[in-house]
Amino acid sequence: MDARSEGTPDVLVVADDPIVRAALLSLLAGQSFEVEGVASAARGEAQADVLVWDLGSDARGAADRLQELEDAGAQVIALLPPGAPAAAAFAAGARGLLLREGASARVLSAAVHAVQAGLVVVDPALASSVMPMRDRTPLAEELTAREQQVLQHLSEGLANKEIAAKMHISDHTVKFHVNAILAKLGVTSRTEAVVQAAKRGLVIL
Repeated sequence: MDARSEGTPDVLVVADDPIVRAALLSLLAGQSFEVEGVASAARGEAQADVLVWDLGSDARGAADRLQELEDAGAQVIALLPPGAPAAAAFAAGARGLLLREGASARVLSAAVHAVQAGLVVVDPALASSVMPMRDRTPLAEELTAREQQVLQHLSEGLANKEIAAKMHISDHTVKFHVNAILAKLGVTSRTEAVVQAAKRGLVIL
């Protein structure tokens, strides 16, 4: 894509289905940004400011693709089918969560600009799953200050190496803290840890 004026995002539509991809490109055509479409975004190869990513029509298939969101390397607006795990998509790094059915040109355009500006966009129908009622049950063992720092970085979608660089500690130490966080929260994955932490108000999303 050509370089654009400051504040104007480059947008990449990612959709396996060529019909869906064409429809999204049509909706976004004529907006105040450049847009292109691809079938998939390989790790680290998404040369765009914002990805509008269709996760397909099947909820289970959408869940299986969440690792791809973590690897995107750009701000992602995920288009989700009914029943897809919105909270898990958010924990995987998506900063826009919209239902794929009925997303209008106006909504998509507004979401692109909002996400580029650092805001979070959530379809009202998905809000309750992303921002559930707070769990006030106390933890059996509270997180240490350092573990809370690591947890906050996890909620931002950072990998262990990125967390280590930000905190000036080793990858091994980060892994140690992550394992402790999982144990204290009673979960088995990073995504579950972020979801559980959000319920408890332990992280700022």
